[in-house]
Amino acid sequence: MANAKIVTELATALLSGGVEVVDLTATLGPETPLIKLPPELAVNTPAVEIHTISHYDNNGPFWAWNWLKLGEHSGTHFDAPIHWITGKDYADGATDTIPVQNFVGPVNVIDCSEEVKKDPDFLLTVDHVKAWEAKHGEIEKGSWVVMRTDWYKRNGNEKDFLNADDNGPHSPGPTAETVHYLIGKGVTGWGSETVGTDAGSAGGMDPPFPAHNLMHKNNRYGLASLCNLDKLPAKGAIIIAAPLKIKHGTGSPLRVLALVSK
Repeated sequence: MANAKIVTELATALLSGGVEVVDLTATLGPETPLIKLPPELAVNTPAVEIHTISHYDNNGPFWAWNWLKLGEHSGTHFDAPIHWITGKDYADGATDTIPVQNFVGPVNVIDCSEEVKKDPDFLLTVDHVKAWEAKHGEIEKGSWVVMRTDWYKRNGNEKDFLNADDNGPHSPGPTAETVHYLIGKGVTGWGSETVGTDAGSAGGMDPPFPAHNLMHKNNRYGLASLCNLDKLPAKGAIIIAAPLKIKHGTGSPLRVLALVSK
């Protein structure tokens, strides 16, 4: 009965405006920035395409609908454990097998926007996280951790969003030690505002790309290209991040929402 009351109170708060729903998702379309991997390393995800089937015309006089061509890891997207070789053997590591309760949970927002404004290659260290915990409280088991950088404000311009030069991409993210620390705290997953969950310099870390390598090795999840993290409190919000139920899916574009008490 107590739990039923909680759900009823949440529904009332949503209807009354006492709880705000914040959209953490970038609009998905042909202009969506996508990660660019060196051609000698891998095949890249194709650009997003939206094709008309009918638009109230001879192909369908009373309705409009489209068909889409896109990769699983396009735009604001979810990374499942089987996305990375270190997580490939988890039976519950695909978008269609992950327990659904893991798609909803508390979210901790670590604000690094001022540091990133000064240095786009900023790396979130364990000391930064511990200082955040000293101020806001411990990161709980089963919660998400997301890194606020305000990088999403670059999302309308692919060049600025990817921020790459001859030395590679320059974008913020966590150190390998930070990812280890968060896994030790029992987090559900890690989220970023950049095109992927790792820093631009992550290829040179040990292990390379730790937000992928280590999170997925431990059956944890990732969220990339998030938006509007500046509209969330450091603690107290609930994140809803449910990927499409793609068979054996390694990830999925998705609509990420946060519930925030006013």
